[in-house]
Amino acid sequence: MSTGCFADQPAVVVGAAAGIGKATATLLAHRGARVACLDRDVDGARRLAASLGDQGSKAVAVEMDVTDDASVAEALASAERDLGPISVLVNCAGITGATNRLSEDVDVDDFDLVYRVNLRGAFLLSRAVLPRMVAHGYGRVLHVASIAGKEGNAGMVAYSATKAGLIGMVKAQGKEYAGTGVTVNALAPAVIRTAMVDAMPEAQVRYMTDRIPMKRTGTLAEAAELICWVVSPACSFTTGFTFDMSGGRAVY
Repeated sequence: MSTGCFADQPAVVVGAAAGIGKATATLLAHRGARVACLDRDVDGARRLAASLGDQGSKAVAVEMDVTDDASVAEALASAERDLGPISVLVNCAGITGATNRLSEDVDVDDFDLVYRVNLRGAFLLSRAVLPRMVAHGYGRVLHVASIAGKEGNAGMVAYSATKAGLIGMVKAQGKEYAGTGVTVNALAPAVIRTAMVDAMPEAQVRYMTDRIPMKRTGTLAEAAELICWVVSPACSFTTGFTFDMSGGRAVY
């Protein structure tokens, strides 16, 4: 992909303070996008925006909590005031919740929090940006799901269920908006070495990594590259689809 392939497009990255979101926001900026770095960790988002600005990119930081309806609306409105009509939304917000436990041992409050971040938050973001994109006849939406949403990970029922729901939402929205110039897709990574993965029990990480034929985790750079292609103008005939990034784990 060329350095200027995003040609001054306003792009919003949710969960930009760390991990896949940070890597994606950085790559989008380097390829010409004006980037809004949204995160509950606003200090981390500000550090990234300042770093991108020092490198000559236009970037702003906005505090947002995806579990709060008003926060989502206010943050997206702020991003548009600073950068213009949103052309790209990449949603990397996600949590695993408690892991390495049977469903009967999962706390309902923990399950509800995972749902509010992983699925309800993604719905709020889509619902807010899709009419904006339709109004100017172009848009790219990508939500980061997980291979767990396709196959299910034992010991991670809340995460698996909400990521499966996210994949279903993307399928529906892709069909709903297919004739508008707006695409809605998802990414289903296997294990990407992030702070979220580092915080999981080693037994859980080993269980997931052992199922990857490449016998390694994915990198942040690999995830960012694929995401940036999916939300680029070049990816124009694919919508409602979930792109696997699994080191050979998913072959269907």
